[in-house]
Amino acid sequence: MMQFKNPEILYALFLLLIPIIVHLFQLRRFQKVPFTNVEFLRNVNKQTRKSRQLKKWLTLATRLLLLTCIILAFAQPFSGATDQLVSDSETVIYLDNSFSMQAKGERGELLKRAVQDLIENSTDDSRFHLFTNTNEFRDVSLKSIQNELLQLNYTGKQLDYNAVLLKANQLFDRDDSGMKNFVMISDFQQRHNLSLNVIDSTINASFVQLRPVSQNNFSLDSAYIGNRNLNTMELKVKLKGDPSELENIPISLHNNNTLMAKTVVDNNGGDPEATFSLPVNETIKGELSIEDAQLQYDNKLYFSIDEREKTKVLSINMADDNFLRRVFTDAEFEFSAVAFDQLNYNTIDDQNLIIINELESLPTALVNALSAFINNKGYILIIPSDDIELNSYNQLLNRISNISFEDLLKEEKRITRINYSHPLFRDVFDKEVTNFQYPKANTSIRANSPISPVLQFEDGSPFFIQTGNVFVFTAALNTENSNMINSPLIVPTLYNVGRQSFKTPGLYYIVGDDSSFDVNTTLPPDNILRLRKDALEVIPQQQTFPKKVNVQIKDNPTEAGTFEVLNSNEVIEHLSLNHDRRESDLLYFNLAEQFDIDTFNSIQGVLETIKSSTEINDLWKWFVIFALIFLIAEMLILKFIR
Repeated sequence: MMQFKNPEILYALFLLLIPIIVHLFQLRRFQKVPFTNVEFLRNVNKQTRKSRQLKKWLTLATRLLLLTCIILAFAQPFSGATDQLVSDSETVIYLDNSFSMQAKGERGELLKRAVQDLIENSTDDSRFHLFTNTNEFRDVSLKSIQNELLQLNYTGKQLDYNAVLLKANQLFDRDDSGMKNFVMISDFQQRHNLSLNVIDSTINASFVQLRPVSQNNFSLDSAYIGNRNLNTMELKVKLKGDPSELENIPISLHNNNTLMAKTVVDNNGGDPEATFSLPVNETIKGELSIEDAQLQYDNKLYFSIDEREKTKVLSINMADDNFLRRVFTDAEFEFSAVAFDQLNYNTIDDQNLIIINELESLPTALVNALSAFINNKGYILIIPSDDIELNSYNQLLNRISNISFEDLLKEEKRITRINYSHPLFRDVFDKEVTNFQYPKANTSIRANSPISPVLQFEDGSPFFIQTGNVFVFTAALNTENSNMINSPLIVPTLYNVGRQSFKTPGLYYIVGDDSSFDVNTTLPPDNILRLRKDALEVIPQQQTFPKKVNVQIKDNPTEAGTFEVLNSNEVIEHLSLNHDRRESDLLYFNLAEQFDIDTFNSIQGVLETIKSSTEINDLWKWFVIFALIFLIAEMLILKFIR
């Protein structure tokens, strides 16, 4: 479709009326000349009029066409697929550099091939915005970022697809007059949700889906500690992939870069799994590895085992504590118990968990000591007495929690509701239990709390509540009042309370997860803990307390591997990090079927489409040429037509 840069000049076409008027109304008068042979004159006159009439109309046509071409040339006509000029066009490109783009396509790794296609099919003078999961380049030419693209690394920090579309919207200028082209280059793995409603309707979105030649990938999925005894423990390793092809895959175990053991996957009637035997009470900087040509990032799994710090538990008793001793064993806990009337308040600050075991009342001195203990990130477990003084307990609860005791209820109630999604029971139940022999309590306390309980009575009232660092039972656990201590629930409940009270570093963590652990150390003033791996050294976010340091690792480090936890230059712990294994599942969206999107199979195709849609063909030169042709034609008509 032809358009004009200066359409107002087209009003000059009305000037074409002038030659038409001149040709239609000849103002020249003919002069009569007498001649002797009239018959001969009539014949000559007839021939001259025909010639003159033809010449007149041809001259009129050429002059009209000549003037028309000149006027159109000054109006600067052009043609293009859109109404915008090329100077108003803007392009934003998203290049997915997540780990799944490491898969092999027909011409090599998907990301590396995509970078090469961008380099080969982009002109040096074209400017655009380009962003990846980790980088952003605004208003750049290919030549200026070519080296950065060639050195682009894979990352486990993949943006949500909707976040990609929202970010693309922000990169475009606010001016709506120009053309906006967005190109999304990815394998479109089914890891995040995709909603096209997020993108602005004024943006021309193009999707380039890159696919690997094979979707069969093996990966080290996870590892955990199985059975243990006095001398050894089992390290269980789970693999992910097609079970029919996972047999006889060798797995190597290295400790501090030294080969420790090698085994093969056991795939007999269950999930593919391998088992290693490890010594107890030995520091291990472990690395598990397999060989797989599809993805490389998930072929190694790092873990670390240190001599575990024991959680310090103090029980302040006015009731039997044998059930507590059976749970808080010497293997993992440093359990101590003291009668209430023999309590040394100075020992409270040295603990990780304080258990109030059925005290009838709480004196003000103990309330103050426990409040200070909570402020220093200690943990408290409250088991009330069935002969409780409610006001003294509420003095403590009002200061350390949003729980309050209201009154004592002397009626038998069963404990029937379990919050299976609570962190205390995260790895306890494989499925919800329906044929459970529910424990009961004869006397309980009606408690007011906005927090969803961990355990509830059959009437929906809370039996066990957690709020922050405070755990509260609403009934006494002695055998005269309740059979809870004989229930299978008591062991995982109390054990996980103890595990939460001092979060020693786990076997490993996932990069980017909001995780934390405690280090049992005392830092001098203005000193901090550091994490070190080879030449890399980072300072994580941390909180210092009198007897421990809580380390958060959500945003730092961002690399996988085993780090040393340093206090000054002393190694006190090890921390292992691995990238998220969800990208190991090579499952992809079918954009055409699921979202009715026309996709491109190559970057070259989408760039050529954008170029053709924004390319402007200037036509004014052709009209100048036509004007010259009509001028020459007029001169020839005037010369040769008599």
